[in-house]
Amino acid sequence: MTGNWGTVWGTGGSVGYSNIKSYPAVPYDASHFNSDCQIQDYNNPYQVRNCELVGLRDLNQGLEHVRGKIVDFMNHLINLGVAGFRVDASKHMWPGDLEIIFNRLNNLNTNHGFAGGSRPFIFQEVIDLGGEAISHREYLHLGRITEFRFSAEIGRVFRGYDRLTYLSNWGEGWGFMASGSALVFVDNHDNQRGHGAGGANILTYKQSKQYKMATAFALAHALAHPYGSTRVMSSFAFTDSEIGPPQDGNQNIISPGINPDETCTNGWVCEHRWRQIYNMVGFRNAVRGTGLNDWWSNGNQQIAFCRGGRGFVAFTNGGTISQTMQTCLPSGTYCDVISGNLINGQCTGKSVTVGANGLGHVQLADNEADGVLAIHINARV
Repeated sequence: MTGNWGTVWGTGGSVGYSNIKSYPAVPYDASHFNSDCQIQDYNNPYQVRNCELVGLRDLNQGLEHVRGKIVDFMNHLINLGVAGFRVDASKHMWPGDLEIIFNRLNNLNTNHGFAGGSRPFIFQEVIDLGGEAISHREYLHLGRITEFRFSAEIGRVFRGYDRLTYLSNWGEGWGFMASGSALVFVDNHDNQRGHGAGGANILTYKQSKQYKMATAFALAHALAHPYGSTRVMSSFAFTDSEIGPPQDGNQNIISPGINPDETCTNGWVCEHRWRQIYNMVGFRNAVRGTGLNDWWSNGNQQIAFCRGGRGFVAFTNGGTISQTMQTCLPSGTYCDVISGNLINGQCTGKSVTVGANGLGHVQLADNEADGVLAIHINARV
């Protein structure tokens, strides 16, 4: 719940009294919470799960009243059309309690277009970099797990602290959890601010070129042999890591404005609206169900690969690529979806002409704004 900040107000107008653990709008009272102890030892699973994390009032989900209120809330959201849930701080909850709660959730609401019998998509925040008593493995049967090592390592590589060529076995080959269990991201709301796992290796919108490259790699590498279920970040600008979203003088959140190029204003970054990122979502959809093949590397900071016969992508983190490569695509002219779009049968950015043998000349200069080139079957002129 909240921290111990005295009287607190919810955005809907409810009031709580955190000093006495009273939240009458739910209702919860002191009997529904664990003790006031603070976590001192992360090698003590009882302390991690039964004491307060950074002073936050700790609900006891072993109690039926608490479980019932959580289940009612989540099922209300499912009825409204919610498709899934991120469960914050899951390692601070007992897996057995979460299992009981999740098993009581309704199927998704078919009135919102979901197929009958569809279950909510669950992913759980479990920060597990090794060396603690609680492991992500305790939560694998409940849903996907946030793989923070993906975030830390992809940032380290695209910052130039390691070679792109070593990404040839990216994923489980790097010691990450099984692909089917992982929820992956370049950054999230915590570690983009230096909170949580990953430290200084984490890439954010502030390192825009490398950030777009890392996001493009994550999306190009998603599904099939590629690794994990990918989450794309969308955030607001910040200088103070504790600051909230853009607000007016009365602390009302300001909505983003939209530029002619579809990016955001009013202090919103909206990474999901960057052309290089939303077009890579299109790439990911175009290559869905294919494997990763025809890997190429210069042995250092340049790589390229195909996704079946439906997509091709190249990266440089040092030096210019200018050579004929196997794109695996049918013959034709394709728009590079990083430097532009396919509009009215023409490319607004670069293009690649592919011959009958799948070969095409790839030009990607070291000094270009983006270190990625991507073409796919749905971007053919």
